[in-house]
Amino acid sequence: MRIALVGATGMVGQEMLKVLAERSFPITELIMVASSKSKGKVLEFGGHKHILRDLEEALSLKPELALFSAGGATAKEWAPKFASQGCYVVDNSSAFRMDSDKKLIVPEINGESLTPEDKIIPNPNCSTIQLVMALEPLHKLYGLKRVVVSTYQSISGTGKGAVDQMLNERAGKTGAMVYPYPIDQNCLPHCDVFEEDGYTKEELKVENETRKILGIENLSITCTAVRVPVQGGHSESVNVEFEREPVLSEVFQALQGFPGIKVQDNPDVNTYPMPLFARGKDEVFVGRIRKDRSHKNTLNMWIVADNLRKGAATNTVQIAELIATKVLAPSKA
Repeated sequence: MRIALVGATGMVGQEMLKVLAERSFPITELIMVASSKSKGKVLEFGGHKHILRDLEEALSLKPELALFSAGGATAKEWAPKFASQGCYVVDNSSAFRMDSDKKLIVPEINGESLTPEDKIIPNPNCSTIQLVMALEPLHKLYGLKRVVVSTYQSISGTGKGAVDQMLNERAGKTGAMVYPYPIDQNCLPHCDVFEEDGYTKEELKVENETRKILGIENLSITCTAVRVPVQGGHSESVNVEFEREPVLSEVFQALQGFPGIKVQDNPDVNTYPMPLFARGKDEVFVGRIRKDRSHKNTLNMWIVADNLRKGAATNTVQIAELIATKVLAPSKA
């Protein structure tokens, strides 16, 4: 397949290259795309050197698949141009996620819904992906009624500038401030911008995208998103109320049997998910699973995943694999 990678020099773009190589994705030609200031520079992939191109050049080369990780404004302008000439686009921004005519895909949950007509496929928010991975198997068992989420999100979700800010602070150096306050030795209850009702865009993404992916329009869900001084990996404290009384043995079995989930839960030997040990891994880790003693039919869980992997690059490549095998391969047969 002829593939364009838009945003090849960014943190997510670089992680996508790793995942494409690890999963042996079938690439016949790789078109690396970056901003105009990086045009002409060279990146290596698969033992070959690739010249960075701009979007106009990439479009003229007519790729079959384009993986976008270049922000919402770029996606809004360019994804439709690629799609109009038959290219399938998987976009990591929030530009198209809530469009009624676009499917929000987590392959383990709703990958089978992709069709040849789905030219632009949004990749969900990183915090949403790990949340719905744990909720889906339990919803099938007991029926979700209400979800309360508190996130502990890595600075890598903001980008390289945020990582630089924290490292500068730890080294006692002055530098550019991405956040309005220091992030080292601090927690900021402020992910993305605030809306008029006091919620941030990140919190609303988690709420709205969860409803869309799980297909529960009236799900009661609320979120508080917090940025923490962790370089990689998002964590979530989740309180879930069900329609029916959950049985812990069934909960463990359902989670352990769900593709892409790994249960880490043994308090006797201090086993529980942590972002430090999730980095570089594709699984969603779930632990601290226990009944809420204050409310019936309710569980508490702790969910951790590498936000640059399953939360972005890996989920994107998994969608690309579905396009290659489910959509494009049959049409070429």
